Amino acid sequence: MSLMGSLYTGVSGLQTSNNALNTTAHNMSNLDTVGYTRQQVAQSTRPYVTISKNNKTNWKQIGLGVKYSRTRQERDIFLDKNYRRESGRSAFYSISSSAMEEIEYILGESQAGEGGSNEGHEFSRSLTNLWTSIQELSKDPTSSVNQNLFVTRSYEFITKASAVYTSLCQYQDNLNKQVVKEVNNINAYAQEIETLNEKIVTIEAGDVEHANDLRDRRNYLLDQLAQLGSVSYEENMSGYVNVKFEGVDLVKGGLVNKMELYTHPKTGFYSPYWTMLANFDYDKDGNRVVTAEGIAGAEVFDLTREISTTLNTDIGSLKAMLLHRGDHRATYKEIKNFPPDADPNDPTQAQDEWYDMHVSQSVVMNIQAEFDQLVNIVVSKINGILAEEAGRVGESDYLRDENGEPYQMFQLLNDNGEFTVSNLMINPDLRQNPSLLSFRKDEHSEDYPIMEKLKAAFEEKVYTLNPNVETPVGFLDYYKNLVAQVANTGSVLRGIEATQTQATDALMNAREQVVGVSSDEELTHMIRFQNAYNASSRYINVISEMLEHILTTLGR
Repeated sequence: MSLMGSLYTGVSGLQTSNNALNTTAHNMSNLDTVGYTRQQVAQSTRPYVTISKNNKTNWKQIGLGVKYSRTRQERDIFLDKNYRRESGRSAFYSISSSAMEEIEYILGESQAGEGGSNEGHEFSRSLTNLWTSIQELSKDPTSSVNQNLFVTRSYEFITKASAVYTSLCQYQDNLNKQVVKEVNNINAYAQEIETLNEKIVTIEAGDVEHANDLRDRRNYLLDQLAQLGSVSYEENMSGYVNVKFEGVDLVKGGLVNKMELYTHPKTGFYSPYWTMLANFDYDKDGNRVVTAEGIAGAEVFDLTREISTTLNTDIGSLKAMLLHRGDHRATYKEIKNFPPDADPNDPTQAQDEWYDMHVSQSVVMNIQAEFDQLVNIVVSKINGILAEEAGRVGESDYLRDENGEPYQMFQLLNDNGEFTVSNLMINPDLRQNPSLLSFRKDEHSEDYPIMEKLKAAFEEKVYTLNPNVETPVGFLDYYKNLVAQVANTGSVLRGIEATQTQATDALMNAREQVVGVSSDEELTHMIRFQNAYNASSRYINVISEMLEHILTTLGR
């Protein structure tokens, strides 16, 4: 090769080393950038120039130097997929653990702060106080002080029970609000991924430039999306990424399948569904009407499926929120495998495994149903004993009002409803005049038998928390077991969360070793490329001196 041609070989070294230094500087400047993937310069040899082929064993060829092939991202697709799956699972158990902590706080058993909420502590105390008032009443049933105490403690019991149940409902509402935020985030992420897809395909269409920084943003969005639900994706040859969320196309072929929210008319709870899969009705003005029947089959999640790591059904914070919130306010009827609107007196409306399919997997609904059952059996038992004793006396006005009806300690707020926590009140007549419960029969004898029945109601162990629990308990032990169940479940979920966090962190660390920027490593590269640049410069200087020598000395 001529000396003039040799200059181009040196220039190729200068250009390539300069590009490599720029890439190293880009890595260093993005050392703390969230979602950034370190980049490396790929170098390759330029084509050789063949001078002679006479000697087939060793052709005479001259190299033309080095060329800059591309700047590639350092990523491991297997680590990416594993990390995103496990981060979604970690988010699921984080929400689950937080839900249990909130319920422990409501029940007054939390260790945070000053030991939990007042509602739970005061309810436990009110149940104990009600039992104490019955014991005192059994000593002297005709005492106005004891009668007043019995009525007062009964009022406190349903008041504190209402406070606990209301707090559970409020937590459901809080989760419901978070569902809106999560769905909006999913739609925003999907739309941005589609926008990035278009830009990346456009930029890389000529196979000259690579949109690495745009790819970094897209990978970051996939990381965020994976924490909200089960995500799968694949990149085609043009650089376009198709994304599925819970097995349904979210981003594909230039389209974004957005989620929308159906609002249940009774509860106000939101249910996410796929817009493209739903069927809509339209009113007379042409406005779209969303119905429960129209979104059947278009729901994003099937919350009746078993939650299992093996089945990969325990992934995503959005699913955890929907699962633990439930789809309605649970009551005692569902413990007996009745749908919420069914008539418990009609056995044909009972549904086998209703509790397991629709209630048990929801943390909040399960506690609501078990708690409501406790209140229901206490209220029903006390009312039943009073009514039974009044009926035995015959035509007497003992324990009866002016209309001849037996006095009931507890009454319904809504006469068409059931004895649930949210539908209870104390008999206003007894609240105003507790002595109406005289517990003195017509022959002026004190009614000790009814006292024994009330005491026996608290002591008999015939109640279970739910259909899956076989150990019978009494009223006082019922609530203790309920609290213990919450504590045990919370402990298990916190253990799973801790284990899952460790697994996710291990994957994240392994991935960071591939995609993360190391300042020490980049400084080493910088020295290497700087030395290569200097070497190319010295080479050019030598060629220049040779040319100068030829022109100035030998050319005379």
